[in-house]
Parts: sequence; structure tokens; C-alpha cells
Amino acid sequence: MNYRHIYHAGSFTDVMKHAVVAMILSRLGLKQTPYAVLDTHAGIGRYDLASPQAVRTGEHLGGISRIMAAGDSLPEELAPYLEAVRDLNEAGAPLRWYPGSPRLARMLMRPSDRLLLAELHSEDVETLRQEFARDRNTSVQHMDGYHALKAHLPLKERRGMVLIDPPFETPDEFEKMVAALALGHGRWPTGIYALWYPIKERPAVWRFQEALERTGIRKILVAELTVHEEDTHKRLNGCGMIVVNPPWQLDTALEAVLPALHKVLGAEAGGSRVEWLVPE
Repeated sequence: MNYRHIYHAGSFTDVMKHAVVAMILSRLGLKQTPYAVLDTHAGIGRYDLASPQAVRTGEHLGGISRIMAAGDSLPEELAPYLEAVRDLNEAGAPLRWYPGSPRLARMLMRPSDRLLLAELHSEDVETLRQEFARDRNTSVQHMDGYHALKAHLPLKERRGMVLIDPPFETPDEFEKMVAALALGHGRWPTGIYALWYPIKERPAVWRFQEALERTGIRKILVAELTVHEEDTHKRLNGCGMIVVNPPWQLDTALEAVLPALHKVLGAEAGGSRVEWLVPE
């Protein structure tokens, strides 16, 4: 499988993931001291929804296009995320540009905050470098995202987030994520870790979460959004986020945000789930 995210940019999975990321960063920005973000699988930074690849799948039509059309009917917690998408697009024009995690993060961060990006794909990393060529506080490295954890943690700011969002090209990706979290948490136990995962085959998700419990790491929050019945593993039924050391009241906010997203996305099945996998 040769995964390129442009085919899926702005999909319902992007909406869910980036809504959570934006909520975390908004809370980090409440304190004056600088923070840092490490994005281990960064992609290209922003995506053209008018590109042949995005048009071919049209996944954004069932994702961010629906969300932007809903406007002010969505919970206030989503405002920073929605404003970032609006700021990338021309007012009054059709939605064209969608921020990947790096661009979204940089738009929500302050000039004093530091963004560290790792990308392994040789073409994508060059696109990413061009995207942030004039940004002195953003660094782009051509490297394996899991190796970036060892290279950069602990973050010198002592505050911040690590986003682990792999493409799931290999069958052992869940195992790699558990090992990566254990490594990262061992080097920087006070950091916020956000791990995205697909929901196709539920037993695989159960095994992943059981493995996370066995790490002994505390304060692990689970947030999930599904839009299909989980009666087949041949499609993407939903996605989830694991958040370790979540900011205060993130769980309460997600309990309001995720059902609202599910409704606006027009899902005929599935639902949302927010619960503590491992409490404090």
C-alpha cells in the first residue's frame, strides 16, 4: 500500500483528529510560557481539495465540507479549528484548502512556540519544507517518525504535545504505536501524547487498547467517532484518538463535541465514545 493523504484530506477522520488537536493546543496556549509540538508523521502541511486526487475520492464532501456548512450550530469548542480552516480559504469562495496537522498546529501556536515535524516520504518532506520555509520556529526533518521520538524527547520547553498519526501501511502499526508511546513517555512522562488510529476491525482496537493498559502509563483517555455499523472490516468504520495526560476537562468537552460532529456528518449509524482507559 502506497498511502498518500491527499486522497483523504478533509475526510470525517481528519475532522475528528484535527478537532481534538485544536482543542488540546487551545488549552496549551492559555499559559504564557512557550510550548512545543512534535508531529511524527507530518505529511505535506496543507492539502488542495481541488486536486485530481482529492476530487477523485471526494471524501472531504462528507467531512469538512459538511462541518463548515453547519457553521455556528456547532459547539464553541470547535471555533479555533473552524477559524483555521476559514483562514486558509478565500472568503465567499468554495472550500479549497485544508490544513494538515502541521499547518493547523502552526496556525494555533504563537510565534514563541516551537513546531517539530518529521516526514519519511521523500517528495512530501520537500513539499513540507517549502510550506514552512519562512517559519524560523518550525523545523522539518526527513526521518522516520518513530525515530523522532528518541531524537527530540524530552522537549526543552517541558510543555507541549506529541502527535503520532501513522499511515497504517503495515499490519504491525498498532504494536509500533504502543512501543513508541512507551518510549516517549519514558523519556518525557509529563508531555501530552495524542495517538490517532483507524477503526476497521474492532478486535484489533481492543488488542491495541489492552496493550496500552499493560504499559503501566496512567491518565489515558479514549475518544472515538464511528459513522458506520461495525459489521465488516472491509471499510473504515470510524477512528479514535488516545490522549495521554489530557488537558483539564478535555474529556468533558469531547463529550459535547463528538456527538455534535456525528450529527452534522449525517452518519446513519455508529456514534461517539469518550472514556478513561486508564484513570489518574
